[in-house]
Amino acid sequence: MNETQFNERVTATLQHIEQAVEDSGADIEFENTGDMLTLEFTDGSKVIVNRQGAASQIWVASRSGGYHYNYQEGTGLWVNDQSGVGLSEDLSRIISQQARTPVHIA
Repeated sequence: MNETQFNERVTATLQHIEQAVEDSGADIEFENTGDMLTLEFTDGSKVIVNRQGAASQIWVASRSGGYHYNYQEGTGLWVNDQSGVGLSEDLSRIISQQARTPVHIA
């Protein structure tokens, strides 16, 4: 994957996450700068999803820890480099825990 493809995939992924959070109806504030999506919860905690160009990864920082995701060609999925779990699955769990309401990122 070249740099242009990486940037296009990350931009689309951040927009997809933002839309899923908005559609969930959960009380979550968000800001998407293009390189970073910040989700802020009613208790003041945050989840940050950002582009890491040098590593060609998406990184997530949350109350439960930090996670790194690599893009898997062929599947179209961002996959946790430690657990093998997909970004959508991890974010659904992380966001639901911090929001204290179910939020599904497809």
